[in-house]
Amino acid sequence: MSGRRAVLFDVDGTLIDALANQRQVWRAWAGHYDLDPDQVYATALRTRPQDTFTAVAPGEDPDQCLARLHALEDEDARSGTYDAFAGASDLLTALPPRRWALVTSNYAHRVAIRFHRCGLPLPEVVIDAPAAAHGKPHPAPYLLAAQRLGVAPSDCLVIEDTASGAAAGLAAGMTVWTVNAAEPVPGAHRHYANLQAAAADILDHLS
Repeated sequence: MSGRRAVLFDVDGTLIDALANQRQVWRAWAGHYDLDPDQVYATALRTRPQDTFTAVAPGEDPDQCLARLHALEDEDARSGTYDAFAGASDLLTALPPRRWALVTSNYAHRVAIRFHRCGLPLPEVVIDAPAAAHGKPHPAPYLLAAQRLGVAPSDCLVIEDTASGAAAGLAAGMTVWTVNAAEPVPGAHRHYANLQAAAADILDHLS
């Protein structure tokens, strides 16, 4: 490993304010299967879609469940209303190449659409849902991002907004800061009220 530091960002809820969109998508999905949308969404927040299907709709074909969810998410990425959090564009633009990555439970093509619509630059490394064998809170996605950047896990700073994402970064042996959450996330090394408040410290961490 090079000894360089890197920053690994979650996307939804951390860089892009699309949580309301996620709730709406899952509500539409739950409606198709006549399920309680609040229960479905609460489950979806904690795990990957395939595991959500197993938990809330065990009798349904998981491939069809995923296809329906993907169709809803793709349409929302193309036409939904969302925006980047304040300070996201300036922060990402200021980061050196090959010193940052995205680690998301979403899909890379959808992230690219949202970043383009929000005017955000994309890094060279994007670890999306299919890239790792296990999703958050497992450390695999963050460890894969570090590997592809050629950076030791101990030299990585994770920026997250949820307990599940923070747990993944901590399990990977990384420094974890949380943003945009009403309460500090247990285990995180630092917490900021919003992304903009953390921006200067994130840049300082790389210097």
